[in-house]
Amino acid sequence: MAIAITVRDLMDKEVVSIDASKSVGEAVALMIRSKVWSLLVIEGGRPQGVVTERDVLRRCINKGLAPAEVKVGAIMSSPLVTIGPNATVREAMSVMVEKDVRRLYVVVGGEVVGRLTQTRLFQSSFDLMLSLSGLTGAL
Repeated sequence: MAIAITVRDLMDKEVVSIDASKSVGEAVALMIRSKVWSLLVIEGGRPQGVVTERDVLRRCINKGLAPAEVKVGAIMSSPLVTIGPNATVREAMSVMVEKDVRRLYVVVGGEVVGRLTQTRLFQSSFDLMLSLSGLTGAL
């Protein structure tokens, strides 16, 4: 019997966002306060991309730019890579590999309702393997 785990089952429902006009320094402070390493970037009231700790390091710090002066919109990764909540974990992993991203934003009717990260997928897969190995030992 196949087990179909969906994106909805694993996604983080709390997505932290920042306006594209804010500084990279403000974004880093928000990441630290929120204990996340990526922020959904909003411009004109709509999601436009994502800014990650890697974006900050590669597109700001590595270039000698001042985080207090650079705007989030200038270093964000765009377009936003999205997936629906009913997609399977297998589909989500395929999209991550194909698009070379570490997170997917979950969208329903044009609205971001969650986020799925590689870390969450790995953790869930590991937990499932441990559970299944316990079942085989009991049989």
